Amino acid sequence: MRMLKYVLIMIEKLTKLLIEKKLVISTAESCTGGLLSSVLTDVSGSSAYTKLNFVTYANEAKHEVLGVSMETLERYGAVSEECAREMAEGLMKRTGCDVALCTTGIAGPTGGTVEKPVGLCYISCKYQDKTYVKKVLLNPDIERCVMKRQFTEYAVNLAYDVLSGNNICNDFRVFLH
Repeated sequence: MRMLKYVLIMIEKLTKLLIEKKLVISTAESCTGGLLSSVLTDVSGSSAYTKLNFVTYANEAKHEVLGVSMETLERYGAVSEECAREMAEGLMKRTGCDVALCTTGIAGPTGGTVEKPVGLCYISCKYQDKTYVKKVLLNPDIERCVMKRQFTEYAVNLAYDVLSGNNICNDFRVFLH
């Protein structure tokens, strides 16, 4: 499927920023299933800023690969702010990257609950001593493939905002380390 021109522009802006700042980004994805990693590597020269990415779809993978605590997974679930934060922190430790960008959510059409509906996604971005987490809630009637693209767009925008020093909106939570 075609990405919107705006998304392609944002990906180019993000990758340009990564190259200019000589930063390495890693991704750990659940609900986007590798799409975020794919769009980041669609740009020629992406080996300058991408070294290691993961798709951690199952809870076991989040725990074993990224170090998300079983307590967090049991208490809050994989689709939670807490899990997204631990994914980013664990990804940075595991890969030694400068920027850790993660997604965890429910792309549907099944899997949603009243508390955690289809269309819910938490996106985390760790850079330097801060972890930013954004909660996204999309219309649950959107097709799965479109929802994955939109989650990916939000992730690219979050990473760009964090790295460029743009004002972070009020719907982001910031955790200092």
